[in-house]
Amino acid sequence: MATVRATFILGLAASFLLAGCGRGAPTLLETPAAPGAALPRLSVDPDGMAWLSWVEPKDGGHALRFSALGPEGWTPVRTAAAGSDWFVNWADFPSVIHLGAGRLAAHWLRKVEGGPYAYHVQMSLSDDGGAHWSAPLTPHADASPTEHGFVSLFARDAGVGAVWLDGRHTGADSAAGHDHDGHGHGSGAMTLRAGGLDWSGARLPETELDDSTCDCCPTAVAEVPGGVVVVYRDRAPGEIRDIRATTLGPDGWSASVPVGEDGWEMPACPVNGPAVAARDSRVAAAWFTAAGGTPSIRLAFSADGGRHWGAPMTVADGAVLGRVAVVMPDADSAVVSWLEQSRTRAEIRFRRLDADGRAGPSYKLAATVAARSSGFPQMALHGDRLLFAWTAVGEPSMVRAATAPVP
Repeated sequence: MATVRATFILGLAASFLLAGCGRGAPTLLETPAAPGAALPRLSVDPDGMAWLSWVEPKDGGHALRFSALGPEGWTPVRTAAAGSDWFVNWADFPSVIHLGAGRLAAHWLRKVEGGPYAYHVQMSLSDDGGAHWSAPLTPHADASPTEHGFVSLFARDAGVGAVWLDGRHTGADSAAGHDHDGHGHGSGAMTLRAGGLDWSGARLPETELDDSTCDCCPTAVAEVPGGVVVVYRDRAPGEIRDIRATTLGPDGWSASVPVGEDGWEMPACPVNGPAVAARDSRVAAAWFTAAGGTPSIRLAFSADGGRHWGAPMTVADGAVLGRVAVVMPDADSAVVSWLEQSRTRAEIRFRRLDADGRAGPSYKLAATVAARSSGFPQMALHGDRLLFAWTAVGEPSMVRAATAPVP
């Protein structure tokens, strides 16, 4: 195992040196995740510390573990939750976020009776830095044996907010299930809903944000002054699968608006959601589309907290596969990462674009595979550098991380 691990790291380091030539090479970070770990998520707390969560096999089930990256390296690993009845999927997987002042929130999905794709959202809260966690709680009142997932968590004054895709109207067909490749739908539409928990564990009021969305595309959320902006993939008449946004402000949730009207007609869920980042009231959203038969990565900016959006620009096209992430190093630019098919495997790539349309070079971060098992590579802004995390597919899988200069 040591020889295999060393060989992998040397090979990865070599690809980093090639990718970073002329701009400062990315730096590989050893992570505290155990062999067999997968499905990392990255988030940054209000103090600027980066948090990494991942899923590990445990006693025939799963464990959600996490650690923070501090000046002395990774903090000791802690466990937010574990269980043998979880639903864990390459595109729909758990998270841990730190909300500041020692408060953390975690989510995962628990299977329920009714079919292979019947599962509910579970949340747990900690107010002591993750040392102790509340009993599992469900943010939705619906108990139907249908899909509830693709969760994004965020801070709310009253507690922890959540948005999720909710299958309560999809009925028995959804419980019979599709495979998250998007080949099939239930008898009704998947909806986008918002709710959450207060710090006592009580449910926050629940709101339906959209009555017809893609069945299995990840959602994304970013904080803006006075609230949050949520971006998601819609499902409009004619099977148009474009990106929309809705905002939460002092007066509640807004009606959704289009982020980019690509007109992508897609008869099945593409399992490819958008990403969003904010810098004060400036917001950037990135997404994958194959409108017109040309796969591309798109980016749009908003100057007013996500209520209105500028004309989309193309980040990359051709052999792109999507699975995007985005950060904003300043108010007038964004860095977008994505997965792209290479001649032999696939690559995690990234580039910086300005709001006026200027695009920098495209850089390769690391080689990976296009298979679902490689999951969704993550990117966050950690101080003045980019922080990446991804699943390295193998026997066993590994969670890898790296930092790179902001282009």
